[in-house]
Amino acid sequence: MTTMKLTTRVIPTLLLKNNGFYKGVKFQNHKYVGDPINTIKLFNDKECDELVILDITATLENKKPNFELLKDIAGEAFMPMGYGGGLNTIDDIRTIFSLGYEKIVLNTSAIVQPELIGIAAKEYGSQSIVVSIDVKKTLFNDYMIYSKAGTQKTKNNLAEHIKKVIELGAGEILLSNIDHDGCMCGYDVKLINMITKYASVPVIASCGAKDIEDFVLAKQNNASAVAAGSMFVYQGPHKAVLISYPSYNILLEKLGEPVK
Repeated sequence: MTTMKLTTRVIPTLLLKNNGFYKGVKFQNHKYVGDPINTIKLFNDKECDELVILDITATLENKKPNFELLKDIAGEAFMPMGYGGGLNTIDDIRTIFSLGYEKIVLNTSAIVQPELIGIAAKEYGSQSIVVSIDVKKTLFNDYMIYSKAGTQKTKNNLAEHIKKVIELGAGEILLSNIDHDGCMCGYDVKLINMITKYASVPVIASCGAKDIEDFVLAKQNNASAVAAGSMFVYQGPHKAVLISYPSYNILLEKLGEPVK
């Protein structure tokens, strides 16, 4: 009898705005989907692998993270969590880790003050540092990096940026194609495959998943983990809010590999 193990992490991404969780389409038109504490309790019940919480207003409004709310969330969560949004100093990062979060996610900071990656990695280890990269495809079929929750174009070259953040100490890349966000049209597997060929750290595929088959396709294109939002908070063609997460047995059947 062959024993299987789940080798691909499946990560709901929850967008924090003010005191609630929201979901948008292409990083816009965000709609309320739930109270953070109740949502975390539901993911606890469904034995979720891991969660990532991203504050989508902190950087735009030049605010610090809502540490009190994040503390309450961490107190309810049974699974490992990562947090990103408004992390501009090592003191902010230290506070997030002190609240019980296992990882921090840097996006705009990784562009405007990349030295923060190295400072945090030296103190907490590369395995705890995720760099989030948000891109859009250009008319010339290459990819442009955006910062500040997808609102600001940058001049950073994608390949060079990834190489730089990894050299500085990033242990994972959270890769998002903004045009696929919330559309449930599948991941940009061409982008995933391209990035994983020269990224020497695990790549988390994000934006576009509609079902487990999309997870399988991302894995086949070398993603080490998969993240999704709409798939876990909406149900049906009218997008009724319903928190869901596949059972371990289903994930094992689709994403498992034989134990070596």
